[in-house]
Amino acid sequence: MFHIDLFPARQWLSQVNGRSVRADAFAGFTNAAIVLPQGVAFATIAGLPPEYGLYTAMITAVIAAIFGSSMIMISGPTTAISAVLFATLSDVAVPGTTRYIELALMLTVMVGVFQMAGGIGKLGGVVSFVSHSVMTAFTAAAALLIAVSQLAGALGVHVERGGNVVERIWRLGEHFVEVNMMAVAISSFTLVSAIILAKLAPKLPGFLIALVAGSVLAYALDASSHGVAMVGALPNDLPTLHVPNVTFGDIGALAPGAAAIALVGLLEAISIGRAFAVRRKEEFDANQEMVGQGLSNAVGGFFQCYAGSGSFTRSGVNASAGAMTPMSGLFASAFLALILLFVAPLVAYIPVPAMAGLILFVAWKLIDIAELRHIFGTRCAETVILCLTLAAGLFIELDFAIYVGVIASLCVFIYESASPALPIITPQETGTGQRRFHTVGTPAPELCPQLLIMRLDGPLFFGSVEVVEKRLKEIRKTHKRQKHWVFTMKSVGKIDLAGADLLIKVIRELKADGGSFRIVAHFEPLIKSLDRLHVLDELGGDQLYSSKYEALSAATQDLDKHICKGCLRDVFEECDPLREAD
Repeated sequence: MFHIDLFPARQWLSQVNGRSVRADAFAGFTNAAIVLPQGVAFATIAGLPPEYGLYTAMITAVIAAIFGSSMIMISGPTTAISAVLFATLSDVAVPGTTRYIELALMLTVMVGVFQMAGGIGKLGGVVSFVSHSVMTAFTAAAALLIAVSQLAGALGVHVERGGNVVERIWRLGEHFVEVNMMAVAISSFTLVSAIILAKLAPKLPGFLIALVAGSVLAYALDASSHGVAMVGALPNDLPTLHVPNVTFGDIGALAPGAAAIALVGLLEAISIGRAFAVRRKEEFDANQEMVGQGLSNAVGGFFQCYAGSGSFTRSGVNASAGAMTPMSGLFASAFLALILLFVAPLVAYIPVPAMAGLILFVAWKLIDIAELRHIFGTRCAETVILCLTLAAGLFIELDFAIYVGVIASLCVFIYESASPALPIITPQETGTGQRRFHTVGTPAPELCPQLLIMRLDGPLFFGSVEVVEKRLKEIRKTHKRQKHWVFTMKSVGKIDLAGADLLIKVIRELKADGGSFRIVAHFEPLIKSLDRLHVLDELGGDQLYSSKYEALSAATQDLDKHICKGCLRDVFEECDPLREAD
């Protein structure tokens, strides 16, 4: 039975006091000032009117704070989700149109339903199995898509929307002669301002200052008279109840994109929530957070919000500003609502190139160059996963990239699980006088002429049986005289019928050849599986050991004493009495 708290806020409401309210109110006001330009920018990325980004920052933050699990995370619009939503819908409807907005709202409701279902089904741990390389590549692909989608606004040209990164760049090249140099100046000035502020004054609201700087430059140059487009005024209204107007066929068409966005949103929220919980030594329930995120999207879709998740930037600011409880998210939404009511008309004076320059800065910050280099310099499998995910995001569709990455990760996991190592090991003296088992090569001088000890590192199931059987055949072919085996399964957590059949086959072959077979295992579920699958019936219960040294001591009793007397290899201490015997 699953257990989801219907009102998890009761766990932290008891911590609310005068001191925490003051701290949370300050953090909330700081967050509201930061999310104003962010919300407008992210809505632009998503292909929606600017006010929808602010609506999302208000509604999702409140619901996720009340029904989620994190004490510090702030939810709202995010760059990656905005990019995936745009990629999902831009080929179905024209961004910014009524049809596009209705589809975006319905998509958000579906995302919420998927996320809540995952939380109720206790899939919080499963989400964490998505490879880190997938998210790194996906974020990089999203950043490039965002950047390319904003180049037209930054250059002051009108280009047909839709398509993947390569298609957008190609279309942009066809309109390069139409570049408005004043738009380029404004976007460049805004971008440079954001970069300088981030480096020299990271604690200031750099997004807001850079946007104001670009707007002031546009006003000084009288940019609107030279063909530079403006964002347009925001309605100074709060979000209202609205049921998305879509058809049943639309729901089916939106399902794949909704699943991708739901997964991306959960990966963002769970990773942020866990990171802050560890840092602050707080508890975090991934399943509860999934329900909270899902509920925020499912409800938000009926209040003019598009899909949101935990925000890296806003959560970091929240923590730095001294927030103590999720009340900071409620304060942030309240302050944002007040700002929207009084500041909305000023958004009309923001030039599109300035907004594009700011979004280009967001996209640049999303690409983790150091992490990309790290992945390329490590395991080959992770590099393949990264390249496949990135290629799918750049050359196919962004929402499809997450599926490619997850499938690639699963294939790598299955391949590695199906290829367990099976080294031959022998005990060696350490500097402390104790013995430790070490992996050795196959040259005969390093091994006992009658006894082999091997260690299976990984599961023994239908997927790995072929690899293990091939390795065992190679060992038997190379070591024909070593007919006594000790098979260590301490690293084995799973065995199925195919694995059991292989062990039974090997046991019979060695016994028929005059040898013996012993198993070392102490994991109780594994021992029960060996018994249930009749391996112990074939092996003999007295041939199962919990220690390698116990198995080794017993196995030496089966060795040919005449061979032991003439042996000079001195592999096992247990052989000494055999060599000294009359």
